[in-house]
Amino acid sequence: MPRYAYQLRIREGCEDEYDRRHVAVWPELLKDLADAGVREYSIFRRGQQLFLYLHVDNFDAFLARMATSEANTRWQTMMADIFEPVPDLAPGERFAMMPEVFYMPGHPEGTE
Repeated sequence: MPRYAYQLRIREGCEDEYDRRHVAVWPELLKDLADAGVREYSIFRRGQQLFLYLHVDNFDAFLARMATSEANTRWQTMMADIFEPVPDLAPGERFAMMPEVFYMPGHPEGTE
């Protein structure tokens, strides 16, 4: 399954609020993410910088499906006040995508 990574940035002073809002992500949003094909999704934060990493078969299809999610629309509206533009976002670029340059797959159990 393809892996995708991108960056987001939160406003200075909103770090604790960002973390707080992610303590209990809504079950209906989690269901919609899974229904959109997401198998794994992690968000890492260092200060204002966010690194998002997910496994999904088709990122564009995932985005299209999430655009129809009522829970996602509410979540994005709630989160909008926390974000600021990523400094090196190219004109017309929606996400600061990060191409994979290295991957070391895990070892299946019993093959170590």
